[in-house]
Amino acid sequence: MLPLPQNGKDREMVQSAESREPEIRSPLFAKYRPAVLRFWLRFTAGSLWSGVGILLCIVACHWFSTIAWPGNAIGVALGFGGGFVVYRYGFSKIAAKNIARIAGQPEKVCVFAFQAWRSYLLIVVMVFLGYSLRHSHLSLAVLAAIYACIGTALALSSCLYFEQLF
Repeated sequence: MLPLPQNGKDREMVQSAESREPEIRSPLFAKYRPAVLRFWLRFTAGSLWSGVGILLCIVACHWFSTIAWPGNAIGVALGFGGGFVVYRYGFSKIAAKNIARIAGQPEKVCVFAFQAWRSYLLIVVMVFLGYSLRHSHLSLAVLAAIYACIGTALALSSCLYFEQLF
């Protein structure tokens, strides 16, 4: 398992995020709470990150196939190369913090705890941003590079979740 971040500030953020999780004490909710083992939280998070990442990469590759030769080669290099950079300096850190947060959960926890509650708001913002980009006047080459970049970063980051399973 991934240890808590060594940096004091990061460790405090993970620990304070854990303590901010809402606790619902309704007997009805407790009775029908979809509780699963922590293993399934990691599996769910990794599956969703890889599924969305692969889907974005497939869409990007389809768009790249409609672009003429020099443009698609440049877009592929920028998109997938940029995805590795975004993974290395952005998404891998988010995934590591999320893995540490999951490790701090009780053995049986609600299935929706694979993401912190505030991360669900981030997901809604990202979906809206993706919709806005898709319906913007950006060229297909630029959109394909952005989709490839984000898709690659998500797919690579999902490996961190799967690494914790075995």
